[in-house]
Amino acid sequence: MHEEFAIRTQGMCKSYGKVRALRGLDLEVRRGEMFGFLGPNGAGKTTAIRCLLDLIRPQGGTARVLGLDPQAEPVAVRARVGYLPGELNFDSNLKVEQALHYLNDLRGNKADWKYVRELVQRLDLDLGMAIKNLSKGNKQKVGVVQALMHKPELLLLDEPTSGLDPLMQHEVYKLLREARQGGATVFFSSHVISEVETLAERVAIIREGVIVEEAEPSHLTQMTMRRVRVRFQRAVDASGLAAVPGVTVVERNDVSAMLQVEGGLDALIKALAALPVRDLETEHTSLEEAFLRYYAGDRKEAR
Repeated sequence: MHEEFAIRTQGMCKSYGKVRALRGLDLEVRRGEMFGFLGPNGAGKTTAIRCLLDLIRPQGGTARVLGLDPQAEPVAVRARVGYLPGELNFDSNLKVEQALHYLNDLRGNKADWKYVRELVQRLDLDLGMAIKNLSKGNKQKVGVVQALMHKPELLLLDEPTSGLDPLMQHEVYKLLREARQGGATVFFSSHVISEVETLAERVAIIREGVIVEEAEPSHLTQMTMRRVRVRFQRAVDASGLAAVPGVTVVERNDVSAMLQVEGGLDALIKALAALPVRDLETEHTSLEEAFLRYYAGDRKEAR
C-alpha cells in the first residue's frame, strides 16, 4: 500500500538532561508537499529532523519516514533522503569535487555527474576549491548540492539558505521548486517568515518543542511585524496614524514618527499618501519577537 505521508510523527519526545527539546511532536507531511517547519531558534526544529534520520533517538513517541521506521531501518531511510544539516562538517583538506565524489560513493554512485555539474554551475561554485578555503556561503552551496544531487524522494533541509546572499537564495528556491515538480517531498526548517511564506504550501509552527499551529502561508502575514520610521518634509500633525489598523505609534514629533506595524503595510501607505513624506525606512522584527507578541495571550490563558 502506498504510504500517503512522507513524514508522520506522533507524540515524539526528546530531552537533553533537563531541557525538553520536543514535548510530544505530532506532524504529518504528505508526499509531494513543499512543507515549511517554522520556529524561532531553539524551538526544536533541528532535533526533530535528526530524530527523523535516527541521528539521535527520541525518548518517546513514534516516527515514520516514507513509510519506514527510522530506528528499525535507518540505512533504508537515509538512502532515499537528501539531508542538509544546519551545521556542515566536511574534511577541510578535500576539494569540493572530491567531497562530492566521496558522498556520491557512499550513496552507491546514484548521482548523474552531469546533473551535479549543472547544480554547481547554477550556484556559482568552484569544484577545484579546497573546503577549508570556502566562505560560509560557499560551504552552504556544497551542502545544497550534496542534498540534491542524487534526486532523492524526500529532502530534509535544516535552514537551507543560511549564509547565502539574496541572489543565491532565490536560485536555491528555484532548485527546490524543481525538485518538488519532479515528485520529491521538500521539508525545510527556517526561522525566517518571509522564506517560508515564499516557498511552502503548508506550514507547521513549532514553539518550545510542540506544534502550536498549522497554517497556510498567507496566515503568516498576521504574525509579521515591522518597525517603520517616517520622516516628513516639514512639520506636520501625524497623530492620525495611530488610528490606522495594525499601527502602533512608538514615538512621534513634528517631523518624524517611529511606528510598529502588524500585518500588511497597505493601510499605512494609504494614510501616508496624504502627508509630505520625505523618507521611509522599514525593518522586520525578529521571529522571536513576533512569536512572543502573537502568542502572549495564549500563554497568559495557559497560566
